Amino acid sequence: MGFAGTPAFAARALEAIHADGYTIPVVLTQPDRPSGRGLALASSPVKRFAVDHGLEVLQPRSVKDGAAQAALAGVALDVLVVAAYGLILPQAVLDWPRHGGLNIHASLLPRWRGAAPIARAIEAGDAMSGITIMRMDAGLDTGPVVRAMPLEIEPRETTGSLTDRLASLGAAMIVEALGRLARDGSLAATAQPAEGATYAAKITRADASLDWARDATTLDRRIRALTPAPGASAGWGGRPVKILTAIPADGRVSALPGTVVAVGAQGLDVACGDESVLRVTRLQPAAGRPMPAHAFAAGYRALPGMRFEPGPAVP
Repeated sequence: MGFAGTPAFAARALEAIHADGYTIPVVLTQPDRPSGRGLALASSPVKRFAVDHGLEVLQPRSVKDGAAQAALAGVALDVLVVAAYGLILPQAVLDWPRHGGLNIHASLLPRWRGAAPIARAIEAGDAMSGITIMRMDAGLDTGPVVRAMPLEIEPRETTGSLTDRLASLGAAMIVEALGRLARDGSLAATAQPAEGATYAAKITRADASLDWARDATTLDRRIRALTPAPGASAGWGGRPVKILTAIPADGRVSALPGTVVAVGAQGLDVACGDESVLRVTRLQPAAGRPMPAHAFAAGYRALPGMRFEPGPAVP
């Protein structure tokens, strides 16, 4: 079998498949990218695991051209497992393995098809997420479902924590599915229902800027959806600051959104839309370290009546 994936979520599945003893003649992952302040080229978590375990790695910039597809076709595969690869696979690539492709998708399809199902579920306030193993077709996460398993989203869940839990679930589910395929020679699958489909758009830097005119519950979900990356941001004194953690506070206030209405040991209470209050508890100034809100208030003279503004994400 082959494997295609890029982030840590995918590496967890590759690790489980490898540990289960499957032969993996080829691993596809995204090309190395500049990372960090020095912009040094960094390998993906999937590539690092593959290299450490002696697996062949291919990093095509595209799999749509004939040369890339010819190179892949030279490797005989029974099945291709795909997890957060980051490139759309054309039909020619899906036809490459004898049993096609199996995708590990981090939602209960057809809800949250697309690039950012975990973050969008948290942002929307969903009570449940889950893993869907599906047979891939040429559509965007539209293939028939082999198996789906729900996972409850905890009250203070972040994208980071939910991704970690879903990665473990997905790894276990794909190993089970591959075992059934090896035993039975096929996997039954059910077409996705037509109703209930939603699209999980990719998280961009534009998503990171907080709009204080929104209510505190919505802002809290947005902050947790953007944690750990790219992080939610605001402006303070003309400079960007990341809002790392916050929680809706009790009470209602009549003040311009973004106004600091109280400063205390528990955090900075900030006026939001609908007269709601968001208690900011941890921040990170530009080029600075994360700090508790009370330390930020002391160091940056955050006093009641001063205001946060929308701002760009801290690089």
